[in-house]
Amino acid sequence: MHCFLTEHIETPIGRMTLIARDGVLLLLEFEDASDRILRQVRARFGDVELQAASNPFGLSDIVRDYFRGDIHAIDTLLTDGGGTEFEKRVWAELRKIPAGTTVSYGSIARKLGDVNLSRAVGTANGRNPIAIVVPCHRVIGADGSMTGYGGGIHRKEWLLRYEGALLV
Repeated sequence: MHCFLTEHIETPIGRMTLIARDGVLLLLEFEDASDRILRQVRARFGDVELQAASNPFGLSDIVRDYFRGDIHAIDTLLTDGGGTEFEKRVWAELRKIPAGTTVSYGSIARKLGDVNLSRAVGTANGRNPIAIVVPCHRVIGADGSMTGYGGGIHRKEWLLRYEGALLV
């Protein structure tokens, strides 16, 4: 059985659960998606024990720094979202999207070598277990529309405004 450290973090847009192991961020999700949290962790790692910790590996403070205005604080965090090889490729592309910018699913598909992968990119985006740090909120529809976000469209819009990508 794996033992992971966890902490709950208060943010301006809702409480989040952070799960980490050995200095690596494994999950960062909004708690109102708590039904997904344990299911995701068990699907990726099997039987796990979550041990409450204060600021595991300093990761909670880094997430708090992001919400205090240092939007680049999270840029170099080590992450392990698990996932398929394709999901890992998509999530790696997401990490390359600079704060304050947005891209479309199609542009990520093109970077992966096949514009026809847009729908698969959307599916992988939706399975991302590490909100904000793996910035799936920075992916929008080709027409500029706010497409789905696991944390809710209101949070996606808030994050994009906060990072300077939406001026309205």
